Amino acid sequence: MVGIGSFWRALPVEGRWLLSTVAIQTLGRGLTLPFTVIYLHEVRGFDLGLSGALMSLIAITGLIVTGPGGVLIDRYGARAVLLGGLTAMIAGCTLLAFATHPAVAAVALVLMGVNFGVSWPGFNALVATVVDGDLRQQYFGVNFALVNLGIGVGGILGGFYVDVGAPETFTVIFLVDAASSLVPMALLLGPLRHVRPRAAEATEEAPEAGSYRELLRRPAVVWLTLLTFLAMFIGYGQMEAGFPAFARQVAEVSTRVIGFSFAVNTAVIVLLQFAVLKRISGRRRTRVMMVMATVWAGSWLLLGATGLLPGSLAAAIGVLAFMGVFAFGETLLQPTVPAMYNDLATDRNRGRINAINSAAFQGGAITGPIVAGLLLDLDLQAWYIAVMVLGCVGIGVLASVLERRVSPAVNGVTVPADVAE
Repeated sequence: MVGIGSFWRALPVEGRWLLSTVAIQTLGRGLTLPFTVIYLHEVRGFDLGLSGALMSLIAITGLIVTGPGGVLIDRYGARAVLLGGLTAMIAGCTLLAFATHPAVAAVALVLMGVNFGVSWPGFNALVATVVDGDLRQQYFGVNFALVNLGIGVGGILGGFYVDVGAPETFTVIFLVDAASSLVPMALLLGPLRHVRPRAAEATEEAPEAGSYRELLRRPAVVWLTLLTFLAMFIGYGQMEAGFPAFARQVAEVSTRVIGFSFAVNTAVIVLLQFAVLKRISGRRRTRVMMVMATVWAGSWLLLGATGLLPGSLAAAIGVLAFMGVFAFGETLLQPTVPAMYNDLATDRNRGRINAINSAAFQGGAITGPIVAGLLLDLDLQAWYIAVMVLGCVGIGVLASVLERRVSPAVNGVTVPADVAE
C-alpha cells in the first residue's frame, strides 16, 4: 500500500461505502460528547453528582449488552444488530434533548448505551466481512482517523454554538446527533443490505463458533484481551478523568489549555495515521504494540514533568506535548488490535470475538477513572504517573507473550507462498 489512492482503489465497493461517511456519522457525536454533563447539570439543573452517575449509565449499559450483542451478531448478522443499536441511539438522543426529569434522562442514556454496546463489535465484524488481510489493518487505522476528525470538528462547532443561557441550543445538538445516526442506517438499508458473512472453514487458530468460555480458553485471545484492557486502563480511561485532573491540579494549567490539548490530539491522529499505516504494514503487530507502549510511557513521563513547574508556560507546553505524543501512540494501537482480534476469528464467531474486544475496552475505560480519582484525591501524583508508566511496561510484556501465541499471519506478517508450502 503506497498511498491513499491505492488504498481506496483496493477497497471493495462495500468498504468504500462504509468509509466514505464515517466523519459525517461521528460529527453529531462530537457535537454532544463534551457537553452532555454540562447540559444535565447547568441546563436541566441536576446536581453534579447525579449528572455524573447518569453519564456512567452509558458505559455500564454498554458493558452489559456487549456479551449478548456478540451472540446476536453471530446468529443474525452484524447488519441487523447495528440497525437495532442505531434505532436505540436515535430514540435516546431525541429523548435526551427534551429530558427535564432525571428518570427520563436515565432512560435516554441507557438507550444510548445499548447502541455503544453493540456498535463496536457490530461495526468491526461488518468491516472484517468486507475487507481482509493487510487491507483490513489499514482500514481500521483510516477509520480511526476519520472518527477523530468527525468528533473533533463536531466538538469545535458545538463549543461555538451551545449556550447554557439558551437551552434550545442543546436541544438542537442532541437532535442533530440523532439525525446523524440516519446516515449509517441508510447505508445498512441501502448499499450494504446484501452484506453477509462469508463462509469460513475452522482452523486450529480460529475454530468453530463456541461459547465465550471456549473462546477465552484460547491463550491468544486471553493475552490479547488482557493487553487491550491494560491499554484502555492507562490510555483512554484517563482522557476524561485522570489527565484533565492532573493537568488542572498538579500542572495548574487553564481549562483552555486542556481543551486545546484535545484539538492537538485530533490533529496528530488525522495528520499521521496514514503515514503510520504505511510504516507498520507487514510488520509484526506485537512489535508495533511494544513501540506504542514505549511511546505512551514517554508521554506519561512528560506529563509528570509538568508538575515540576506548575502554572508556567513550560507546564502548558508539556500538557500539549503529552497529548501529541499520546496521539502518536494511538495511531499505532488502533489499527493493530482490532485487526488481530479479527484475524483470530472466523465469520462464525466474529461477533463474540469483537464483543470480547469491546468488553475489555469498556472495562479499562470504566476502571481507569476510578483508580485515577483515588490516587489524585489522596495527593499521590507521583504514584499516579508511576502506575501509568508501569502499565506501559505491562503492555510490552503482554505483547511479548502474545507474540509466542499467534502465527505470523495473525501477527500481520505476510508469509510468502513458497514458504507457506
